Amino acid sequence: MRLWLSESERRPDPAPARTDARSALAVGTAAWIVALIVSIVLQAPLDEAGLGWFTAASVAGVVAGLLGLAVVFVIRRRILGSTRD
Repeated sequence: MRLWLSESERRPDPAPARTDARSALAVGTAAWIVALIVSIVLQAPLDEAGLGWFTAASVAGVVAGLLGLAVVFVIRRRILGSTRD
């Protein structure tokens, strides 16, 4: 097996795969929401164990997931809007 091929031997690059990240982002955000609820319910034991930061991490996960969903929706709207013209 060779690591370097000349341009004449190379096959063309495949077309980029079309993906939809909305479902993955929604599931991940839902998991962070569950983690947030659990960490709020168990706040006192978590604080005693020195793990009070779990709540802040869960909030950060929810915020990141919501931002990711917003970005995906904006990109999707732009792509669909440009194909309708």
